[in-house]
Amino acid sequence: MTELNSSTDQRKLRWYSDQLTIFTMLAVFVVDQLTKFLVKSRLDLYESWPQDGLVRITYGTNSGTAFGLFPNQTSILIVASIFAIGFIYYFYKSQGGTGYLLRTAIGLQLGGAFGNLLDRIRLGSVVDFIDVGWWPIFNVADSSIVVGISILVFVMFLGSSNNSKTKNIDENNKNDSSNKLGPTEESDAFSEIRG
Repeated sequence: MTELNSSTDQRKLRWYSDQLTIFTMLAVFVVDQLTKFLVKSRLDLYESWPQDGLVRITYGTNSGTAFGLFPNQTSILIVASIFAIGFIYYFYKSQGGTGYLLRTAIGLQLGGAFGNLLDRIRLGSVVDFIDVGWWPIFNVADSSIVVGISILVFVMFLGSSNNSKTKNIDENNKNDSSNKLGPTEESDAFSEIRG
């Protein structure tokens, strides 16, 4: 029983001692705020550099959510951002902080959420500047949130897919008592991804 508790304790990292998640979160936050500062200090509002092209730096603001939905709802969006950060933290704690990809995904999402939250509190809107063709202008925080969610979906899909494969193998092993297979290559690969 003591060995089981020790193993469980080792898998559950305390959020403040999880260097990967904290580093990822702080790196995203700092890069996001630094790039926004540089854009604001070098360009006028709605100015682009270069003037033409598919990919440009365009200084814009967004008082709404993604794609400009719900404009001028800063107070509501601040509260929603705080709830989102709380949910991400809860999810992190409920997963036990295991796996490098999961912890990186959480760090990306938290760093982006804090970056945009700070803009909303200080400025009443979010500074956007990455302008790619017809796509709405976005920023580093937005990008890190999307990448973090994508990684999270990948890890969760891989986990559920791998768990069903392992379950099927375990059922086959029970049916065939002469089969003495150990862990599968898939489960070994998954355990490396999860840390």
